[in-house]
Amino acid sequence: MIVSSYGVEFFKIQHGDIVLAVNPPSKNSAFKKPRFGADIVLSTANHPDLNGVAEAAFGGKTPFEIAGPGEYEVKGVFVKGLASVSRYGGERLNTIYYLTLEGVNICFLGALGMAALESQTKETLDDVDILFVPIGGEGVLEASDAYRLAVSLEPKLIIPMHYGEVGRKDALKIFLKEGGAEDAEAVDKLTVKKKDLDSKEGEIVILQPQN
Repeated sequence: MIVSSYGVEFFKIQHGDIVLAVNPPSKNSAFKKPRFGADIVLSTANHPDLNGVAEAAFGGKTPFEIAGPGEYEVKGVFVKGLASVSRYGGERLNTIYYLTLEGVNICFLGALGMAALESQTKETLDDVDILFVPIGGEGVLEASDAYRLAVSLEPKLIIPMHYGEVGRKDALKIFLKEGGAEDAEAVDKLTVKKKDLDSKEGEIVILQPQN
């Protein structure tokens, strides 16, 4: 599995021929649009920076859209969508996605704006391997709250998002300090298999957005 960042909350997750796009910006966003075709698109909130489903139809691919709570199975990818709240650009529904790909359990918190999860949601988010967590504040989690929530879910890897181009400018610095990872360096992409995660425990991975 290969995970690449394109800024804000936009990620590409690829396993073999299957490509997922998560929270691609729409044509009405100022942020970078997709330049690749996806088989599946996940959108956590109805906001121009996060709902560019049409923009992920690239290179002849017509993606399957997942844009809300529920259970889905597409091309062997199992996805659960859980309702939560975002305050990014005003209060709105945010869907937390919990998916399994190549035996790896991935949790994508989206533009989450609440520091505490409902007990039923937290119970569902069991055995998280890779956690994507927003840290920038200004409608999503503040960095310190984001770290506390992240470690409470006991993931193997933590990928911070929603900072830099948006949110508080010092968000990443605060988040890394909370995690005792001030010396962490950004990588271009994350290549990972299930067996690679066995020895990990709350390790923070910074992904450098692609040009």
